[in-house]
Amino acid sequence: MNMTPPIRPVRLGSMAAKAEHRGDGTTIIRPEEALGVYPRSIVDGLEAWAEKTPDALLIADRDGEEWRRLSYADVLARIPPLAQALLDAGLSPERPLLILSGNEIEHFLLGMAAIWVGIPYAPVSPSYSLLSSDFGKLRHIAGLLTPGMIYASDGEKFAPAIDAVFGDDVPLIVRARPIAGRAVSLFDDLLATPVTADVARAHQAITPDTVAKVLFTSGSTGLPKGVITTNRMMACNQQMIRQALAFLEDEPPVLLDWMPWNHVAGGSHNIGIALYNGGSFYIDDGVPTPAGIGRTLRNLRDVQPTISTNVPKAYEFLVAAFDTDPEVRRNFFARLKILQYAGASLSQHVFDGLDRSARAELGQRVMIITGYGSTETAPFAFTTTWPVTEAGHIGLPAAGMEVKLVPNGEKTEIRLKGPNVTPGYWRDAEKTAEAFDEDGFYRIGDAVRRADPDDLGKGLVFDGRVAEDFKLSTGTWVNFAAVRASVIRICAPLIRDVVLTGADDNFIGVLIFPDLGACARHAGLSAETGSETVLAHPAVREKFAASLDALAAQSTGSSTHVARALVMADLPDIDKGEVTDKGSINQRAVRTHRAHLVARLHAETPDADILILSRKGG
Repeated sequence: MNMTPPIRPVRLGSMAAKAEHRGDGTTIIRPEEALGVYPRSIVDGLEAWAEKTPDALLIADRDGEEWRRLSYADVLARIPPLAQALLDAGLSPERPLLILSGNEIEHFLLGMAAIWVGIPYAPVSPSYSLLSSDFGKLRHIAGLLTPGMIYASDGEKFAPAIDAVFGDDVPLIVRARPIAGRAVSLFDDLLATPVTADVARAHQAITPDTVAKVLFTSGSTGLPKGVITTNRMMACNQQMIRQALAFLEDEPPVLLDWMPWNHVAGGSHNIGIALYNGGSFYIDDGVPTPAGIGRTLRNLRDVQPTISTNVPKAYEFLVAAFDTDPEVRRNFFARLKILQYAGASLSQHVFDGLDRSARAELGQRVMIITGYGSTETAPFAFTTTWPVTEAGHIGLPAAGMEVKLVPNGEKTEIRLKGPNVTPGYWRDAEKTAEAFDEDGFYRIGDAVRRADPDDLGKGLVFDGRVAEDFKLSTGTWVNFAAVRASVIRICAPLIRDVVLTGADDNFIGVLIFPDLGACARHAGLSAETGSETVLAHPAVREKFAASLDALAAQSTGSSTHVARALVMADLPDIDKGEVTDKGSINQRAVRTHRAHLVARLHAETPDADILILSRKGG
């Protein structure tokens, strides 16, 4: 007798697909369902909802203890004067708008105003201005973009970066605290700009191919690339999402979301779900860190989301809070239709915790799904519409897409084509040409495999980056994605990420970036305890050693056996390119900049800090 509680009912679309096997060894996968009609631009959807439900809440953010709220009609009324101000400043596709600061209402309004009149805008990571010491990535972006205007919410906060990178000839807009000695306009003053017929003419002239924004990739293989995002990409991607997550049509969605708008997940996928479906978007000023999660919990006392799309670390913090905060748990699950995650695998203890919390609150489980895509695909490209049961499952392609599977060594490379795929990289013809194959498919650089070799309907599973696998000195191939995932799983929750070493060597080694907060809690230490003290604590060392020994006992050979490990006290360095601002680790950069640690890890006689892990039976 099956005692598993039922899943809360939710209406989802069909992801059925067909495969065509070609004589050259490639396979083409196409969805059976056609892509529905979508508007010229995401702002046309905004205009339609402002007419249909003018008083409905569109966007809200925190101003101290109170929420600032704008309805659809409020937003639409503010766009023309802002758009006129951008036109008056001479902004154009050659001189776009650059936004330096993070998620807030003013950022949203400026972005919508720019799209309204065909001016591209580029939201860049605030960390390039606030955390970097040399502003190298910001200089690169400024040189590539040639912005005609800069917006920063807090002038004084961003002053060092602005003064270091931008000349006085670039107009600056701030919400508050203008920079002394520099010509600055206040955002509120732009709202009083007299509107001329130029705004209507420019709005009429935009097309699906007009560039809406430029999103800069994290720079995991070098300096950031500017991904061109057109009106068509944003609009059709939301139609793809609506067809897959059909419940979005049933009632306006409600989102509480922190994910940064300089990334495609937060700034296009998540806020687009609200905008395209007449929903409400609450900007969460919390973040999934020990210091920031409290603000998210406070916001959940006010907001009952209908869809949650987040990173696994955020769900880990929420699960911990649900056990002690019944109000937060009640609000989180009260109207929730679905849980979606991306960016990393969801640890089993987090998965189980979400299920346990939902059952305690609802007597039902809430479906957990995942998907796949990239900045270049706007980002939605694949999803499951069934509960996730395997780490790395990406599901099946969205309506309107075409997928090519190409044999590549021992792996199967995936390439993508569709109206949601970028036409290329901003002012970089060479990288654009490299990104597409002879048939126009985007080379995303990933490998996949079928979840069930005999049943395409079970979907595809992510199988690592094509170029990340490596050989040991014995000629044995190491499946990077599988080994990395196994280390993270076995060491959870004390680990943030891991870097693999051992190419052309005799064994696999790992450099571990620990979760210092989780390590401190495990050792019974305060959050303020220094990293070296935390990592030297016997309870922490014993936990890592025991976990990795257990993994070693499970290994089936040198290709899966992690033989040595080093837990690092120093966080990854954003200026050295070791980590992106969204937390993704650049494996190559870490190995390059920490070559001395790699040498210690693989030394003939390792020092006392190295964990030596013996495989069962030898």
